[in-house]
Amino acid sequence: MNKPNFLVLSGDGINCENETAFAFREAGGRADVLHINQVLENPSILKNYQGLAFPGGFSFGDELGSGQVLANKIKHGLLKELIEFIDQDKLVIGICNGFQVLTKLGLLPSHDKKRSMALAPNIQGNFIDKWVNMSVTSKKCVWTKDIERITLPVRHGEGRIIFSSNSQSEIYEELKLNDQIALVYDEDINGSFNCIAGVCNKKGTVLGLMPHPEAALFEATSETRSKNPLNHNIPMKIFKNAINYFSQEK
Repeated sequence: MNKPNFLVLSGDGINCENETAFAFREAGGRADVLHINQVLENPSILKNYQGLAFPGGFSFGDELGSGQVLANKIKHGLLKELIEFIDQDKLVIGICNGFQVLTKLGLLPSHDKKRSMALAPNIQGNFIDKWVNMSVTSKKCVWTKDIERITLPVRHGEGRIIFSSNSQSEIYEELKLNDQIALVYDEDINGSFNCIAGVCNKKGTVLGLMPHPEAALFEATSETRSKNPLNHNIPMKIFKNAINYFSQEK
């Protein structure tokens, strides 16, 4: 089989594109890094790819809120093609700032319903840069298949998952019922509703998460951990799951 090809966005303050592309290549796929403006100029380019990654970083310096300006650019120049991409059961991942973009676009938890989720400033009011332990709680998410526990770095100032006012419990229960809660922190690190760290769409093909699986693959990052040696195989499995998805009969 041909190696599945992933598009990794760059530009406008995104700063984790090379690490993310490296992860897909190491997992056995192909990856192209393209500036978001190149994609906006030619939206049909998405047809050349099986997967799409919105990497972490600080797009537009987080002006108007994390991911807001980039989300606006995509909304007015790429959203139709992006929804078609998702509806074709192709894969999308948004990491940290990428998760913020997907959320602001209304693509998570579901693009066919009114937006009900946002990523707000951390409850303690400051930027977080630490390693966190999590459990994988979704059985349908393609990206986290066969992973039970994972430890990854987080580095964000706006990572607190909140739901629409007066409907938080109902929305949370619906996500649980749909098996869309992908990752949960072992402890409350930022005030995120019920310690949610990541959410997928109903099909499990689109994942947004605040921790950085691509960063966990590098020794320079792992040296910041004070406890236990880092097992690179577990975060790498996130990317290998994406590659393996395309080798299975749909």
